[in-house]
Amino acid sequence: MKKAVKAISLVLTVAAVLAGCGKDGGGTETVSTKNAEGRYDPVLTIRIAKQLDENTGRYGEGEDINKNPMVDLAVEKLGIKMETILLGGDAGNYDTKLRLALTGSEELPDVFPVYGTQMIADMIESGKVKAIDEDIEKYMPDRLKEIYDKYPQTFYPVIKDGKTYGIACTPFLTEGQVMIIRQDWLDKLGLKAPTTLDEFEEVIRAFTEQDPDGNGKKDTYGFTYAGDSIYNTGWVADPVILFSANAGKHYPGSWQEDENGQLIYGSIHEGNKKTLERMAQWHANGWIFQEAAATGAWDAMMQFTEGKAGIFIGRPWAIGSVRDVETVCPEAVIKAYPNILQDSGEPAYQGAQINDGWLMFNKDFNNMEAFFTYYDWIYDAAFGTGDFKYGYLEGYDYDIVGDTVVYDSKLFDPPVTDPFMPGKSTVLKNTPSIDTMQPYMDVSTGITPETSAQIKAAADFKASPDMAGGYVVAGEHKDELLPNLFNGEPTATMKKKWEQLQTMEKQIYTNIIYGKEPIDAFDKFVEEWKSQGGDQITQEVNEWYQSVK
Repeated sequence: MKKAVKAISLVLTVAAVLAGCGKDGGGTETVSTKNAEGRYDPVLTIRIAKQLDENTGRYGEGEDINKNPMVDLAVEKLGIKMETILLGGDAGNYDTKLRLALTGSEELPDVFPVYGTQMIADMIESGKVKAIDEDIEKYMPDRLKEIYDKYPQTFYPVIKDGKTYGIACTPFLTEGQVMIIRQDWLDKLGLKAPTTLDEFEEVIRAFTEQDPDGNGKKDTYGFTYAGDSIYNTGWVADPVILFSANAGKHYPGSWQEDENGQLIYGSIHEGNKKTLERMAQWHANGWIFQEAAATGAWDAMMQFTEGKAGIFIGRPWAIGSVRDVETVCPEAVIKAYPNILQDSGEPAYQGAQINDGWLMFNKDFNNMEAFFTYYDWIYDAAFGTGDFKYGYLEGYDYDIVGDTVVYDSKLFDPPVTDPFMPGKSTVLKNTPSIDTMQPYMDVSTGITPETSAQIKAAADFKASPDMAGGYVVAGEHKDELLPNLFNGEPTATMKKKWEQLQTMEKQIYTNIIYGKEPIDAFDKFVEEWKSQGGDQITQEVNEWYQSVK
């Protein structure tokens, strides 16, 4: 096989002020130096943590998580060996391993991802992680600082007493969700894609009652969604757009500012009551998925794959995941559309994911310059520069066939099944990205693809034009993505009451949709939510918000 050879400034300023301009920020000296070729000599080892369920593809003979082409390439190019010492079978087991490291039962790695704000708070409280303000200022390359400048809110969970104890894992705006519809059903029934809640209702009614698949049976319905938790999945089979159509920015599960700049919890907003009333009617009529309350996002989406449902809402890549509907229904045509609007003409909103976890650092780790050298190096794949113009490893995550760069391993020369995935064999879960939507928008305008992201997008337009079109739709509506404005450690009252309040919320939303309780039960829920800890939580959340703002 072939092998390929400014918010930060603001955050740091604020941190310095809050800390009394102290310099206890983790500034360190490296214990190994770079030689004339820019490699660390002797080889410098950085110990990291990983979840075992992160799919790294098939290892070659004699390879494993610590000996594989990506690990070897970092040694060859940088003189840095990334050694995994703490693993976890899944997210829960990984967190258990981290907690054992806090007690001394496991060894805490030099660098490790943390995925929950409570774990971040516990790490900081333990004194086992280091503040890195001076390291960021001194060692983080300017191009990475520019990226972090765009997402200052990602620093909120890792700042305490004016010091910064970590950085977000490769922050970027993840693609938004789009409305994914059986276009052949629309065409057969002479319908257009819905743009309002009223039009949405008309379409799902027709998809249920007018036999869109033409088999003479009453075996289809309009909309599938997940309802096994709060009604906001954030990725696929998500009903949140329906709620936002009436509640605007205050949709379920998110903290957003009201007209006074105070954070309020969306699930108690009056607008969501209107959507619940509507969904209860749809459920009673059989126009929407009848088993949603007991079904998770992935299985709910599969209702579309099986040819039963005509609409679901999800990220553009989900179109590829439901492609098997064409096997069940050979005439099936899938198309992505923008989400419906509010009656006012304002957009319906959804949550924005801007990072998946944070990287934290052992207080005894003294090689921050080497870490940032490595971190910047793996970012070359996102920028299309340096060693990674087209990807990490030729023959693994891309290949050059003739004069064409290809990313589908089945088209490699020779073809590869289940290839090793170097982007998942770093300190991160996935290859860094800068913007997943813009390359598709670029290609859709007819520009000549140059970067790896644009080349991949162009290939998708040929292989999966419906999915590629979905990314364009998502990109055109990226302003509708709203980050949750509360991303700090659970407040004191949250730790005691939040699980109970979430259970109450899920139950009342489900009971209303299923017709087990009248719509006025929503008002009682809001009163009880406030009296049983919600008001106190809201106060605490806003105290936190003012402190980080």
